[in-house]
Amino acid sequence: MSEDGDALPTSKKLFINHVDTYQGLNLGKYLAGCLVGASLDDVEEEEEEAEETQEQVLTGPKPGCYQVVGTLKDPEAKKPDFVKEIFQFETREQLFEQLVECDVIVYDITDNAAQIDEAAWAVSEIHADLEHIDKQKIFILVSSVMTWARSKPLDPDDPEIPFTEDDYRRRKPHPNFKEHLSCEKTVIKVGKTNKSKLITYVIASGIPYGAGENIFHYLYKSAWHNAKELFCFGNGQNVLPTIHIRDLGGVIQNIADMKPKARYIVATDDSQTTLEEIVKGVSTSLGTGAMLNITKEDALLQREINQDHFDMLLSNLRMDSVFVKENMKIRWVSEAGIVENLPKIVKEYRESRKLLPMRVCVLGPPAVGKTAICAELAKQYKLHHIKVKDVIDEAMSKLEKSAARADKGDEEDDDGKDDEEFSLRKAQDDAETLEAIRETMESNNGRIDDTYVIKFFRDKLKSMPCQNQGFLLDGFPKTNEQAKELFAPDEDAEEEDDDEKMSYDKTIMPEAIILLEAPDDFLRNRIMNLAETMVSGTHNDEEGLNRRLNAYRDLNQEDDSVINYFDELEIFPDKIDVSKDTSKNNYDTVEKIKKIIGEPRNYGPTDEEREEMRKAAEEARLKREAEEKAERERAEYEEATQRWARQQEWAKNLEQVKKEEYELLEAQSIPLRNYLMKHVMPTLTKGLIECCQVRPEDSVDFLAEYLFQNNPQID
Repeated sequence: MSEDGDALPTSKKLFINHVDTYQGLNLGKYLAGCLVGASLDDVEEEEEEAEETQEQVLTGPKPGCYQVVGTLKDPEAKKPDFVKEIFQFETREQLFEQLVECDVIVYDITDNAAQIDEAAWAVSEIHADLEHIDKQKIFILVSSVMTWARSKPLDPDDPEIPFTEDDYRRRKPHPNFKEHLSCEKTVIKVGKTNKSKLITYVIASGIPYGAGENIFHYLYKSAWHNAKELFCFGNGQNVLPTIHIRDLGGVIQNIADMKPKARYIVATDDSQTTLEEIVKGVSTSLGTGAMLNITKEDALLQREINQDHFDMLLSNLRMDSVFVKENMKIRWVSEAGIVENLPKIVKEYRESRKLLPMRVCVLGPPAVGKTAICAELAKQYKLHHIKVKDVIDEAMSKLEKSAARADKGDEEDDDGKDDEEFSLRKAQDDAETLEAIRETMESNNGRIDDTYVIKFFRDKLKSMPCQNQGFLLDGFPKTNEQAKELFAPDEDAEEEDDDEKMSYDKTIMPEAIILLEAPDDFLRNRIMNLAETMVSGTHNDEEGLNRRLNAYRDLNQEDDSVINYFDELEIFPDKIDVSKDTSKNNYDTVEKIKKIIGEPRNYGPTDEEREEMRKAAEEARLKREAEEKAERERAEYEEATQRWARQQEWAKNLEQVKKEEYELLEAQSIPLRNYLMKHVMPTLTKGLIECCQVRPEDSVDFLAEYLFQNNPQID
């Protein structure tokens, strides 16, 4: 840092390709929070300042830090907050004009083969244009240790000797990574000609892990989804060189700051971990702890594994990043490797993917609808619905199963998979616990003592599925005392760095308390309206409901209720009056609770669920179209029927009008006809006969003259 201690160093413009991908995003986020030159100072002196800078980076680029710019793999992706500018270009010439403005250019080719050609082109173009470049450029190629995958052992008699940077000329690539090797050679070659203007580096990166995960993501995702067992490809004895993604960012930071003489640098952590150890570790830390070895052929059928990732997971390399350890000042996140730091890495994964468990407790009087509402919420949020009867039945079943093993003397090893869980000692302890429970049930009218119920619930809430997805507590705890015992902190739990010791176990404490309320008369009427088949054999008959309502009211006195327990912890319940919900299946109440607890915190629909949703949407569309078509046809038929009826009625009315008009005309013409027949027709007839006999030249004039002369005189 500067001597005055206050002045910030000059920012440098640092380019990273594809800042919307796993590596580009995490490397860019890390470097955007690094002060230029910070790695040249002592790690201890700069660690606190660097952590403060990293916390601020999400608000945007900071003075004195690397100003990250880059490109996007997905043109529609949103610009990350830490990125100062996204390069927009249509041609490579336009991209080059923007690249030469950067001080440090980082190209990652580990996760996108299409970027290999672009990286080689970029460094070659910069090299070809050195005469027009005034300021020194640093070009860093992030490649993969897979360019070493087929390298011959340094000592055939001792294949466990690790490779180092000094051996990079002997490296032989995996067949699918030959283009990576070619790009590495190009970068090294062009950096030898004019080091005052262009310095090039190649980083042989181990398999990256951490943050939201990438290559190992299939393991974390399966474990988080409570898969019965995690798959290990092959025998799992292959050693995987790995590095935490932030530690890889630290290597890039050191290169950009110190410009080391070494041009080829291996970047791995200190671990020599096998694939089996990683799979087993993830399964234990996030899942059931079970693992299953599958053949390489079956592994290729896994949809979430692409060919490059598959090749990396089956690699067998021992690498030692000697140069990094001896010459660089890294604030290691995971120097000991993935297995040794799994709790921290699992926490990173959950936070990066926003997979934090959602813990909700729904309370209320009997018959208020807790179970139905919880079931709907559990379905929509993919949470575990925790009901008292289910918890007790499950726990008793496990105890009985374990106790049965104690009776058999544990002679069988259950295929060697469950030695720890079903050890003889545990089986005997479970048998004793089961016997004690049965004794208390005999003396307590068949009811299990609260001590055991609380233990069952604690075990259930601390189970990995509930810790992964979260849970919906359905009507439990019922009393203040039960709540205190259920959520009490573990005595042997590691103390947190908080100023105050927690008075409850935050790993199982609900973050939202929903209190459903309704008057007793409303609840009684609701039960009375249920079908007899739904009430028969339950506690929901009139006597049972009244007894349960009275017990609920007694247990929830104003000063000593379970709600008071949460109030004292300042976890205030949200109260909802169910009696005001007139919607079908408590839809309005469910929607209110969804607004309280927020959006789901999970992976969203699975591929199968998306397919089902697509099919359901398609079926709904077809049904809707069929209904619309039927409605149109019905409307058209009704309209045609009405039109035909109107036409028939109109025709009938027209016929009637014509008839009436005819009759009217007939009646009106009688006097006229009588007059004509009496006074006109006789003379006219004679005139016509006369005209026919005479045959004058002008018959009309003749007839007119005849009528005039022979016109009868009418008195």
